[in-house]
Amino acid sequence: MSAQDVCDLPGIVARWHHDPANLVQILREVQDSCGTIPSDTLDRLAKLLDVPRVRIESTASFYAFFHAESHGAYEILFSDNIIDRMAGKEALKQYFCERLWLEPRKLSEDGLVYVDDTADIGLADQAPAMLVNGYAIPSLDKARLDLVAELIRARKPLAEWPPMLFEIPDNLRKPGPLTGEAFAPGAALKAALSRGAETTLAEIDASNLRGRGGAGFKTAVKWASCRKAEGEAHYVVCNADEGEPGTFKDRVLLASHADLVFEGMTVCARVIGARQGLLYLRGEYRNLLEKLKSVLAGRREAGLLGRNILGEQGFDFDIEIHLGAGAYICGEESALIESLEGKPGKPRNRPPFPDRCGYRNQPTVVNNVETFACAAKIAEKGGAWFASLGTPQSAGSKLISISGDCKRPGVYEYPFGVSVRQILIDCGAEDAHAVQVSGPSGTCISFREFDRRIAFEDLATAGAFMVFSRERDMFEVARNFTHFFAHESCGFCTPCRVGTSLLRNIMDKLAAGKGSAYDMNEMKHIMHVLRGTAHCGLGHTAANPVVQTMEKFPDAYEKRLKRLDFEPAFDLDGALQTARLITGRDDEWAHLDND
Repeated sequence: MSAQDVCDLPGIVARWHHDPANLVQILREVQDSCGTIPSDTLDRLAKLLDVPRVRIESTASFYAFFHAESHGAYEILFSDNIIDRMAGKEALKQYFCERLWLEPRKLSEDGLVYVDDTADIGLADQAPAMLVNGYAIPSLDKARLDLVAELIRARKPLAEWPPMLFEIPDNLRKPGPLTGEAFAPGAALKAALSRGAETTLAEIDASNLRGRGGAGFKTAVKWASCRKAEGEAHYVVCNADEGEPGTFKDRVLLASHADLVFEGMTVCARVIGARQGLLYLRGEYRNLLEKLKSVLAGRREAGLLGRNILGEQGFDFDIEIHLGAGAYICGEESALIESLEGKPGKPRNRPPFPDRCGYRNQPTVVNNVETFACAAKIAEKGGAWFASLGTPQSAGSKLISISGDCKRPGVYEYPFGVSVRQILIDCGAEDAHAVQVSGPSGTCISFREFDRRIAFEDLATAGAFMVFSRERDMFEVARNFTHFFAHESCGFCTPCRVGTSLLRNIMDKLAAGKGSAYDMNEMKHIMHVLRGTAHCGLGHTAANPVVQTMEKFPDAYEKRLKRLDFEPAFDLDGALQTARLITGRDDEWAHLDND
């Protein structure tokens, strides 16, 4: 049976308004219906959308969750970040494959199941975890895997699987102003309408709110620039592509505080004059999609979205959800916009910045999930209330996603300025030896630095807080991160495409016991090249884990150095051993001179 026999392509394209800008969403539906995105489907889509086939193919081939070959009725993807590995992911994956008599990355002989790894899926507090046909299952152990194997053998549709398998608790350990206080939907909007758009913007400015995605750009400046920018339309985009390994606080906000996030987007729309909003939800959070759609429907019924919001004539705004398809780089705002427009998620040249030329080349505000939640609270309670929290340079609270070697992983909300030591005490990490703050692209700190503080003026963070005890090998932590960056590089620029691969290869060489001081210096050189010439933040920060662990945990590297001078990664003389065995020769002329 061909793809066109089981897939209603005209219907799918019609649902997305025959708009090529919605190509990623169209391809997601095609794959859900057909099981794959085969070549003949690309041809038909090109005709239906009236675009060149090469455009369809470039998008379909870019995203990790799209594939042209069948992955069977059940696609199993094990989350493969360092925390999952620490929690025993590799052994559990092997156990699962043995139960089903299959090999990873190969479709089972009966065409039923496919098993592979994927990048962090936002469940580091409940590791190890996996995706089954895109839906997350946390807290894996042998008992859970036995149940999954039985369901697969019985060919049970996913809709008939026990709901408890897919239950994902928030693990909110320390609530604060965003996560612990009641919020009445509409409260922020009523306050914003009462004040007016300009005064609401002034409150956002007075709050000193800075972006919670990691960069820390002042929110009011971005909103004001977009408000003044000329264009046929203005847009509000919420960046929920929470792909940084070890980060999951946006998942909790969307799961339990979606009204707060959507209200913040609507307040922004009132300030900048937008009529359309988009939530870009990472593909790994597909579990949340139906719930979020339900929240949006409820807000429309309550008059908090749609036409004439809360009876205000001309205040028209609605929100649409777009689901990602597995690309870490789409967390970068301009790459996210490219993806929203149906293209490969490759970062744009900047300037112009999105506040002047963003989605569909119109003025666009792109903010993080947590930023919009903060904006709603500020609209409700005022800028002075928010500014009174935290530090002068870092106002408000910050959600921290804590995982790794601690007794109580989960989400903690602190006022900015809290020390790393206090966080470690609260989460039960008395034996902590190192902490990776803000994920692989952030900062690795050793036990000597635990009095540093979470704040933009000291340790800025998008929210990840990965704890490592004294038993952990920090070289292997950094090596895992180099594999992550090499895999997630979009390939747009040569420094990143080549540099991340070189870092990965050198780290693998050291792991194999063939490293030298030359290799250590070479990695530092690659760091300088990446920081100075890479196109976007992924390349700029890709060497951070290596260089920082090399500096702070030198023993982890030195014990792997075979010699001080250069050692090639490939052992040519060793490769000739088979030939020596075949010929029966083992004299000095049958060996290469290694001196």
